[in-house]
Amino acid sequence: MFLMSPDKVKDIAEDITRELLDRLPGFNVPQRVYGTVDYKRARYVILPEQTVRQVLFIDSKAEKENRSATIQMSQTSLGIKQSRSGQMLDEKGLLPEISEYEGKNYITTTCLVHFMYQDDSSGAHHLREVTLVGLPNGRLQDRYNPTVEDGIRLVGRNAPSLGEDFRTRVSFHRLKAKAEWRVQRLVYNEINEECTGSWRS
Repeated sequence: MFLMSPDKVKDIAEDITRELLDRLPGFNVPQRVYGTVDYKRARYVILPEQTVRQVLFIDSKAEKENRSATIQMSQTSLGIKQSRSGQMLDEKGLLPEISEYEGKNYITTTCLVHFMYQDDSSGAHHLREVTLVGLPNGRLQDRYNPTVEDGIRLVGRNAPSLGEDFRTRVSFHRLKAKAEWRVQRLVYNEINEECTGSWRS
């Protein structure tokens, strides 16, 4: 699809994510969910000891490198503590840690699907890797970003001088160092048209 589609890579990534997740097995809740991501669903998560209501937010990224991904504050419940241009920032994630719809609570979960691609001399897009990222919920702030010096973020791609909203980049390396299972990589074989990888726990 990456190679054949005439669309922009961001649009291709969004289409692939939606098509895949529409096939995701599970127990959906007939509840409209609001958010600034490509895919969002209310669902039940069946655990051995209990059933949990979850609001799942998934956003797609398409870039030529696979070290990080930019997110908006409206896409995360985890706060951002980092230093930028000599200033100490403490930005609150705009998603609630626990979402509420029609009087019922849902654990808020944000994931990223990151597509790394390369262009050939003709401008065709070749998919190389897919990275799946599970972002921590804001209730895990003290584990994943307790201080400015200890976090999982890099300075975002926004220009405050132009009035752009605050953004930040999730470092795959830093997040993986704290919890390896939160970053999973698949390598795409264009000849065989298949992704391969092994689950990291």
